[in-house]
Amino acid sequence: MSYWKKNQQRLAPWLFLAPGILMFTVYVIIPIFQSMNISFYAWDGLGQREWVGMDNYVELMDDEAFYTSLKNNVIWLVLYMLAIPAGLFVALFLNQTVRGIRIYKSLFFFPFVISQVVVGLVFSWFYDPNFGLMNIALVAMGFEAIPVLADEDWVTYGIIAAGLWPQTCYCMILYLTGLNAVDPEQIEAARLDNAKGLKMLWYVVLPQLKPATFIAIVVTVIGALRSFDLVSIMTDGGPWGSSRVLAFYMYEQAFSEYGFRMGYGAAIAVVLFLIMMIYISAFLFKMYRDEKGR
Repeated sequence: MSYWKKNQQRLAPWLFLAPGILMFTVYVIIPIFQSMNISFYAWDGLGQREWVGMDNYVELMDDEAFYTSLKNNVIWLVLYMLAIPAGLFVALFLNQTVRGIRIYKSLFFFPFVISQVVVGLVFSWFYDPNFGLMNIALVAMGFEAIPVLADEDWVTYGIIAAGLWPQTCYCMILYLTGLNAVDPEQIEAARLDNAKGLKMLWYVVLPQLKPATFIAIVVTVIGALRSFDLVSIMTDGGPWGSSRVLAFYMYEQAFSEYGFRMGYGAAIAVVLFLIMMIYISAFLFKMYRDEKGR
């Protein structure tokens, strides 16, 4: 009987996980390999597939629009990381027991619950060169209005700023959850040792926030690489394709007026997936080395 109970205890977690694992396999893992397979074909999504081998990847190497999208994705990856320290700063500010803190939490949480489409529209109005609040303020201070979304040099940074708003809120929620799990005894012990301010944060709080930091980095990297909706809503890839990112360029090639090039779009998706895996694997390796060094 005890043997049966032990088996039940071992099986129970897997039985609860099985539906989630099945859904993840069907809707995530299998499509990844299907995309890799499609990337070796010339296919319009309806007719007969034609095997072209590595031709789609070779064409990518000479595609100027691909390099523009890749460069913009690198900019997204670098600047989107600002959401993590910003989210930590806001979480530390909100992790206080003062009067009215719930109202502040609600205000900071609000951008996370609204749609990315709404965020894109709000920032499009904010950047408008005629009646946007940003340019009204610039003109009032004696500067010239900046048509952010119509300027090739500014457009990518303007969209990233829009994306950072809800992403910072997401990181804030992760860190607020992590701060609730910080051991108060370690905090008290550090105070007795005269640790405060940045020393307390660096040596006592942040080591206990490593799980939250890991999740924040993973979701921020994924958010930066799948930055499609804001680009689509705010600029549709313009002006002249200067704000394209790989996810948007993949959509253009696979589903838009470019001719339904599913194989070429899948090749772009594979490159995007590899960049994401390399980025996250490098971070995991760094975390492993840090832990081993201790």
